[in-house]
Amino acid sequence: MSEGLATVSYIGAMILFILSLGGLSHPETARRGNLYGMIGMAIAVLATVFGPRVSTAGIPWIIAAMVVGGSIGIYASRVVKMTQMPELVALMHSLVGLAAMLVGFATYIDPAASSHMTGAEKVIHEVEIYVGILIGAVTFSGSVIAFCKLSGKIGGSPLLLPARHWLNLAGLLVVLWFGREFLIADSVDAGMTALIVMTIIALLFGIHMVMAIGGADMPVVVSMLNSYSGWAAAATGFMLSNDLLIVTGALVGSSGAILSYIMCRAMNRHFISVIAGGFGTGGAPAPAAGAAQPAGEVLPILPAETAELLRDAKHVIIVPGYGMAVAQAQHTVFEITRLLREAGVDVRFGIHPVAGRMPGHMNVLLAEAKVPYDIVLEMDELNEDFPDTDVAMVIGANDIVNPAAQDDPSSPIAGMPVLEVWKAKTSIVMKRSMASGYAGVDNPLFYKDNNRMLFGDAKKMLDEVLVALKA
Repeated sequence: MSEGLATVSYIGAMILFILSLGGLSHPETARRGNLYGMIGMAIAVLATVFGPRVSTAGIPWIIAAMVVGGSIGIYASRVVKMTQMPELVALMHSLVGLAAMLVGFATYIDPAASSHMTGAEKVIHEVEIYVGILIGAVTFSGSVIAFCKLSGKIGGSPLLLPARHWLNLAGLLVVLWFGREFLIADSVDAGMTALIVMTIIALLFGIHMVMAIGGADMPVVVSMLNSYSGWAAAATGFMLSNDLLIVTGALVGSSGAILSYIMCRAMNRHFISVIAGGFGTGGAPAPAAGAAQPAGEVLPILPAETAELLRDAKHVIIVPGYGMAVAQAQHTVFEITRLLREAGVDVRFGIHPVAGRMPGHMNVLLAEAKVPYDIVLEMDELNEDFPDTDVAMVIGANDIVNPAAQDDPSSPIAGMPVLEVWKAKTSIVMKRSMASGYAGVDNPLFYKDNNRMLFGDAKKMLDEVLVALKA
């Protein structure tokens, strides 16, 4: 393939990637957006493999690697459950960071990569290598820790080391110092020493950064790592002088940064405070002595009674959370929704921006269950409708429906926008137990007079509700 044809192919792939991002902005066009992205990636891979920069002798090795990688991808797509998507995304981000690191080291030790460069051009190329490895290392180690947290291999509680901010500052100064040493190194060995020291510090920083972030902020962490992986890809593009990688990485990096900003706004958090860590725990901590506790009595409800309330209602809002994902109850939710709508009940879904463990988690699950897109609404679109709602049904959510965010200025989630389900005539909360949510904060909603608690596995309880509705 000629250089001109490869360039045209890259431009076509860039356009398809932009169309893909546009399609992913709405559930109704997401399938088309995914298709554009897949076609664009196929064109990009083919243009690269058969382009002028790849020798004929290297093509069999590349094809063999693609077969191995593709086989792993196909296997993962078949066995990974929808509830495991957040940790899979984090794991994929780690691979992007690892690739940026390996490309950086390979580019530095390849004499042909910079033999023709002198002066400012050579300095810029070395800065690209140094920054690319730095971003890649942080992305790699941070994503691995995020994967471990999301999969439960590491607890959700933040690890707050003494003087952690001073440790981070010291690490940054060391990185800058060795960056200078790298640029003035008079041999490959000296430069490699500086790279290795910087890489170790960057890996430790990635681990420390994500370990210090509490479980309640994990949706922000996922989108943040998505942004990091994009910048790592862009840095790789600069190292390889590949325009497509630069543009694609910039698209992913900027969109991830915007998404992180949206997530922070949805949680009333500042991005810097998320990075600083300290919000959220892995379980329900014991309340401090003298701390105010929610007053009232928990009123349980049975599946048959729940079905009766739903059958008699005119307006129902369902708020799904991570509990629905864990129980794989989305298909039963769809069947209940279908029956109620056929009976003339107005059923809608309220989605909080940070429901679940990653952005869009609930939307994906509901789309998988064939829930109509037009009844799946964002928090801001229906929060004012709760006072006119007969039944608000919360399935495995906690922090995103916690009235303490509005009523208790001392609460860790004070100011966080929440779905105001307690304003409905009746709210029903489905939970396995009275344990607090991922933020480790008790929920006064459970004790309100108009609230009922449906305890048990969400899938089992909803199956019983469905049977009662059919009867």
